[in-house]
Amino acid sequence: MTKQEHPFAQYIRILGKGKKGSRPLTREEAYQAMRMILADEVLPVQLGAFLMLMRVKEETREELAGFIQAARESFSQTGDPCPADLDWSSYAGKRRHLPWFLLSALLLADNGIRVFMHGAGGHTEGRIYTHDVLKCLGIKHATSLQEARQQLEERRFSYLPLEYFCPKLHEIIELRQIMGLRSPVHTLARMLNPFNADYSIQAIFHPGYRPVHQEAALLLNDPHVAVFKGEGGEVERNPDADCLVQSVHKNQLIDEQWPRMFGRRHVKSETLDPKQLTAVWQDDIEDEYGKAAVIGTAAIALKLLGKADSQERAMKMAEDFWQRRKKFDNG
Repeated sequence: MTKQEHPFAQYIRILGKGKKGSRPLTREEAYQAMRMILADEVLPVQLGAFLMLMRVKEETREELAGFIQAARESFSQTGDPCPADLDWSSYAGKRRHLPWFLLSALLLADNGIRVFMHGAGGHTEGRIYTHDVLKCLGIKHATSLQEARQQLEERRFSYLPLEYFCPKLHEIIELRQIMGLRSPVHTLARMLNPFNADYSIQAIFHPGYRPVHQEAALLLNDPHVAVFKGEGGEVERNPDADCLVQSVHKNQLIDEQWPRMFGRRHVKSETLDPKQLTAVWQDDIEDEYGKAAVIGTAAIALKLLGKADSQERAMKMAEDFWQRRKKFDNG
């Protein structure tokens, strides 16, 4: 008796049929493959083979668009108005510098911009993650999309870990310690935009992924997206280096170079103490690099959001926000 082939086997075969026989998935094939993965219709051995074949060849813009489409459908929201102005992904963790981008997000929220942040943590040794640093700042993360919506209404900032709105993708990210390699989920998670916000900001570590994000966003008809090589892979402008921001604006691809903010490179701290973020915000200590990272990152977001029509005005607005920021309530 001949056994029937598993429905998912076709997608593994497409990717792994040798140098001459293999090819990338079409967008529809990628969509169907990810739909099956998220529905737990795939065997563990199939999932491992699929992820590693994708890792070796690297995902195309069509594959990424198909994956994201399937993922978004799995947690699609009601027709309620979007509670977020800006979708902000945070999946890399920081190793060399503190996560100054968190202060950038809070700075925007302090000035009326609703920032929804999502991410995952703990999947790579030696890095500090948003989830843990927010605890040090006294900020409670959300545990559902509904709670995130409420937090955005109350304080204009919310962070929701991936495990609470797409647990299967979180489970796959956690496989990094077993596989020893990242998977396509590390890329697509950055583009999930759970609330379908009109504006989304993303970062990558490897420059080659920047245009893939940009072009996949175009395929998905995402109206306003900016992606750049962030410090450590997070959405954080490195003030010591030039920063190429590749964006989508109303179906147009735009490349914009932001110049470095300093002529010399700063020496990284020997230790990463999250308490330093609070100390800098409260003006208890000075940190030239950190302050520049906060302002520079906020400026890119302000330019994306259309709050400023030039880099110079975006920087001036971010600097004004910093000067007028509300200090944390230590009581």
